[in-house]
Amino acid sequence: MNLRVEEYDKQLFNDLKIDCMKCAGLCCVALYFAASDGFPMDKNSGVPCKFLDEGFMCNQHSALRSKGYKGCTTYECLGAGQKVTQVIYKGENWQSASQKKKEMIEVFIKVKKLQEMKWYLTDALTFSAAEPIKIELVNMIEETEGLTQSAPEEILKLDIEKHRNKVNRLLKELCYLVELSVINLKVAKAKDRKKFVPGHFFMGKNLSNTNLIGADLAGAILIGANLKNADLTGANLIGADLRDANLRDANLSSCLFLTQAQINTAQGSEKTRLPKELVRPMWW
Repeated sequence: MNLRVEEYDKQLFNDLKIDCMKCAGLCCVALYFAASDGFPMDKNSGVPCKFLDEGFMCNQHSALRSKGYKGCTTYECLGAGQKVTQVIYKGENWQSASQKKKEMIEVFIKVKKLQEMKWYLTDALTFSAAEPIKIELVNMIEETEGLTQSAPEEILKLDIEKHRNKVNRLLKELCYLVELSVINLKVAKAKDRKKFVPGHFFMGKNLSNTNLIGADLAGAILIGANLKNADLTGANLIGADLRDANLRDANLSSCLFLTQAQINTAQGSEKTRLPKELVRPMWW
């Protein structure tokens, strides 16, 4: 069962895809990592990564996973990097305008959050069930996009949580509409699948034979969970932790609010079905 509209404008997602050539290595400077999180070393926020070259590219990109920097290969800024560099700072970067380095990092972090909200709203637009709230979704996308193009001082003053609350209201409404659209399929699957018991902690759990149609997995801990062959049609995966989750042969083509970063951290196969806007990681 495909819950998405047959045809939608893929350009809607263009602004939400990374383009490192137009950035200035902002994620390699702004973000921190620690040995306690599985990295080979510690790096503080604001300190350029030792692998960042003069052209703001990673000189070890193809070898990062083998060197223990798996987290770097899974990170996605959703286009925040090039937007901050090219749109907000008009081509300036943290080296050419070093006095603005701290400000740029703070702006980048906020814009990344806005881009994430915009991703969820745009993803919502691709569902047939979104028709009753389509105008509201489009208006909220435009409002969010407007915020990402504000002056740095305005972005820094922005109340992110206040805006997130407005976005979440629409996302929750879509979840309800999708839930209604999968009721019959959920009942049909109940005949040959185990009943899904709602919860938050599923680390290492075997959910491969569980009825996950329309399941609420928002913010769920699914680290190392077995979701092989699972049908996640209509399931809400916003904020779910899929690190090392087994998604081999699973159907995620019509799940809600899945991001590239989540997919990058999971394990999958050539038969894993993904939404059109997501890219199959080359290490699957």
